[in-house]
Amino acid sequence: MIEKVYPMTLDGKRKLEEELEDLKINKRKEIVERIKIARSYGDLSENSEYESAKDEQAFVEGRISTLEKMIRFAEIIDDKDIEADVVSLGRTVTFVEMPYDDEESYSIVGSAEANPLEGKISNDSPIAKALLGKKVGDEVSISTPGGDMMVKITDVKML
Repeated sequence: MIEKVYPMTLDGKRKLEEELEDLKINKRKEIVERIKIARSYGDLSENSEYESAKDEQAFVEGRISTLEKMIRFAEIIDDKDIEADVVSLGRTVTFVEMPYDDEESYSIVGSAEANPLEGKISNDSPIAKALLGKKVGDEVSISTPGGDMMVKITDVKML
């Protein structure tokens, strides 16, 4: 069976490792303590505190398993051989939407570290897929769920 590879920046991998460590060292202990306290309340069949703590424990254990897999199969992005003005993973691209001249910037990262609220979009997103491999000055048509848009790439920077 071929395992999925998780492309990410070195910084993204470090953040996942920090989250994993926090979950294993701190969060697990907190949940065990909550379960212990909830058990002291008596009948477990009608104990909402116990059920809540067990649900959180299951979520945390699932997240730990996911993070371990992502870290194990992480592929650190090495774009040193790619020209500086080419859009690739681990770079921030700035473009203007034509004809409105609305400027937008996004950092293109692997799906494991994507966070649109921070301007980090997955390499699997429609915008990133359309922009990857393009250069500063290129005009690109991007198909999104909200419709097509035409953009012109104005800048590409390393993360």
